[in-house]
Amino acid sequence: MNDNQSHYIPGLEGVVAAQTRLSHVDGEAGELVIAGFPLEEIAPRAAFEEMVYLLWSGELPTASQLEEFRFLLAENSRLPAAVLDVLRAAASTGVDSMEALRMTAGLLSLDLPSDSQGWAQDAALLARLPVMAATWWRLRSGLQPLEPPPGMGLASSYLYMLRGSEPHPAHVRALETYLNTVIDHGLNASTFTARVIISTGSDLVSALVGAIGALKGPLHGGAPGPALQMVFEIGDPDQAEAYLRKKLESGERLMGFGHRVYKVRDPRADVLAAAAETLYRQAGDMRLYELARAVERKALELLEEYKPGRRLQTNVEFYTALLLHGLEIPLELFTPTFTISRAAGWIAHCREQQRENRLIRPQSQYTGPRDRRWVPLEKRTESSGAS
Repeated sequence: MNDNQSHYIPGLEGVVAAQTRLSHVDGEAGELVIAGFPLEEIAPRAAFEEMVYLLWSGELPTASQLEEFRFLLAENSRLPAAVLDVLRAAASTGVDSMEALRMTAGLLSLDLPSDSQGWAQDAALLARLPVMAATWWRLRSGLQPLEPPPGMGLASSYLYMLRGSEPHPAHVRALETYLNTVIDHGLNASTFTARVIISTGSDLVSALVGAIGALKGPLHGGAPGPALQMVFEIGDPDQAEAYLRKKLESGERLMGFGHRVYKVRDPRADVLAAAAETLYRQAGDMRLYELARAVERKALELLEEYKPGRRLQTNVEFYTALLLHGLEIPLELFTPTFTISRAAGWIAHCREQQRENRLIRPQSQYTGPRDRRWVPLEKRTESSGAS
């Protein structure tokens, strides 16, 4: 295709670059479908391993299949010694959590099961991520890392490795709902990155490293921490309006509101809002939850006043922050916790792309000069350049 025929679309907005059975995002209707299930139908009910199995196979597992899958994840969760060494170095030198994940993900190739052994390789990559995140955090905190305890699911195991004690059942259910909610979301930047890498014939580890690199960027990985900090700074529902008006009048963005895709309320926000309410009622401080809801209501009211027609609704970051805080997950692990879930989606997309077996190779549109002529080095001046 020549330049005259090419049509440049910034950010590939609206361009369909893949067909997938994994998830469907409808930003206008505010709908998210995961492998045929409306998000709100499955996320609050399924175990995380069930969601992963659904994405990887296309069907929910039977009881025996789920037991076998959990065993597969558990037996492939041990970290190579080199990964532990790098995590120790990263923690001691102040490397942040996502940088530590990116650095160590590539080392997982050291003892990865063969790609021909069914889901063993996929399971190893997924199961080791929560171990890596928890290990980095404990080392960073001056604590010894813990191995995944036998018999625990991935969500409960992750909480155990962070805290060193068996988690409250309400915490496990809340974390599983969160992991289920963010497991896949169309052809987002990190998923697209993973599919591009695997489409070249490269390996799954390379695709995982590239996807983590894409997710590290704040424009994709987001910033759920600031959304919660805003709630803390407000402190009292009566202070919300003055605080929010000041931010809007100074041109600041309200964190946790607005989304590039969703033009109505992000369906993930609804699922996580319900999960947060359940969590805080069973094992938390309802005053914080009620404060967050009051801030949300006032923010939506003022956004419509200051930015009419922009349709800036609550996004997934707002309730991600509230839920993960209620789970006592440190702020530094908010994005790694998201990564643990989304990696299951990346792996599913990579396997789907491999079955399609087509290199992703879009066009670019040239905007530089033409018809330049060579100027010998001895004849070039500051003004002549090489034209």
